[in-house]
Amino acid sequence: MRGPVGGPIDDPARAAGPGAVSAIQRLTGWRRLGLAWLAGALGALAMPPYGILPALAVSLAIAVWLQDGAVSGRTTLGRFRPCFLLGWAWGFGYLTAGLWWLGQAFLVEADEFLWALPLGVIGLPFALGLFYGAGFGAAGLLWGRGPARIAALAFGLGAAEWLRGHVFTGFPWNSLGMALAQNLWLMQGAAVIGLYGLTILAVLICAAPATLATGSHPRSRFGPSAAAAIVLVGMALYGAGRLGPPDPVVTGVRLRLVQPNLPQDAKFRPENRADIVDRYIELSQRPVEAGEPPPTHIVWPESAFPFLIQRDPDALARVAAGLKAGQHLITGAARAEEPLPGERLRYFNAVMVIGSDGVISDSYDKVHLVPFGEYLPAPLDAALRALGLRQFVAIPGGFSAGALAAKRILTVPGLPPTAATICYEAIFPGAILPAGPQSAGLILNVTNDAWFGDTPGPRQHLAQARLRAVEEGLPLVRDANTGISAVIDPHGRIVARTPLDQETWLDADLPARIIGGTLYGQFGDAAFALMLAACLGGAVMARRP
Repeated sequence: MRGPVGGPIDDPARAAGPGAVSAIQRLTGWRRLGLAWLAGALGALAMPPYGILPALAVSLAIAVWLQDGAVSGRTTLGRFRPCFLLGWAWGFGYLTAGLWWLGQAFLVEADEFLWALPLGVIGLPFALGLFYGAGFGAAGLLWGRGPARIAALAFGLGAAEWLRGHVFTGFPWNSLGMALAQNLWLMQGAAVIGLYGLTILAVLICAAPATLATGSHPRSRFGPSAAAAIVLVGMALYGAGRLGPPDPVVTGVRLRLVQPNLPQDAKFRPENRADIVDRYIELSQRPVEAGEPPPTHIVWPESAFPFLIQRDPDALARVAAGLKAGQHLITGAARAEEPLPGERLRYFNAVMVIGSDGVISDSYDKVHLVPFGEYLPAPLDAALRALGLRQFVAIPGGFSAGALAAKRILTVPGLPPTAATICYEAIFPGAILPAGPQSAGLILNVTNDAWFGDTPGPRQHLAQARLRAVEEGLPLVRDANTGISAVIDPHGRIVARTPLDQETWLDADLPARIIGGTLYGQFGDAAFALMLAACLGGAVMARRP
């Protein structure tokens, strides 16, 4: 039968299946949206630190059955609106449950920011849920009765996650592919297809069990789940084969990561400047364990100083005096740049390289700033200040973005070329090496994370940064104010790490990069694009009469 507009009408909601599934398919209105929200929230349990992959399978199976009902009896074009609302509700639930810890940042200085807590905890998931709405809507236009509707959903959600990671500066936090990126064997696939390729596989694998309750033929009922199991086993075997003996280390390099565990509400108070510098130096100078070599390079976290060290010769000399001859410090620090005539002073969130002679030999300015946290468009910033309010970073106009991502590569004496990332820059796949796959020998990530306390936030941040090491075939050195600091080899193995919320330091060797790099490092999201096209083609072909 054909509808009056847009092609054939399929009626999956009438497919034979268990009573509970049929009841889900028949839901309408707020009941459908409410169950979609709950299903999305359940799916968040597949994200770090929980890593419960079956939770995403249940979540997406329910989403498939709800989508069956949303398209039932409608023309092709008429499906978009109900599917969009369904997907928005599912994404709203998924992101609310996965990002609730953002609220912790608004409690650090509650007297100034408590008013904005609903915007972060509810408003952000509400808005980002629109991407999932678009993904479900696109899938609805391709929806059919058989297993190919799983491919339609993978196409829609794969495209939605890619867009979420790029539109309006992007925010790919907890992309669905992270469900497969927590197991050491399964995460190795990122070296070929990256995070977004893992996202498509995660949807195909986790949504496949939905057909067990709705297929009308043994092949269409059991085939998708069997294929999903084969893909999972294949990924595990590939990953196990890719993991060999421990990666070799770079000779002549010994790292010390300093984790001062400074409370966020005290970290940026100028009156604490002397005590903060003394704490960093004291931790940097702690004796090494018996038989271990002394550190050649010391790393301090993001925004280590509550002042501009480049403009404070006495503090810079104090820091340099705390380094031994030949040692180098890599530290996060705010940086100011003299303005052109008629312009305001510009501030940058930077990483600096400081030698024992007190010279700042190189620096990198953060390119990918956090909206509303590190910067606001000038009219919004002025409006907030007129109301007596401000953004998290108390700098008029916020930080300025670095001019070029290509300047990400730091030159640090004694280290391979270093791809610097600050805070959440490390969650963006493909953005680590703008100058090409052979341009760096390690990834450095300095971050604060004190904003988020003992919540899933710092653990999710570590997991996503870890995946960049696998994608690029590079070791990752991560230093966080309150943790979790870690050294990770180019296969994603955590060589050493610190606990969360402890004042400590970490000494470790630097693993060497993978010679020749990875396919993802060379070709980026090309494999993802092919997978996306294959899902689209499969869904379209299945709808042909």
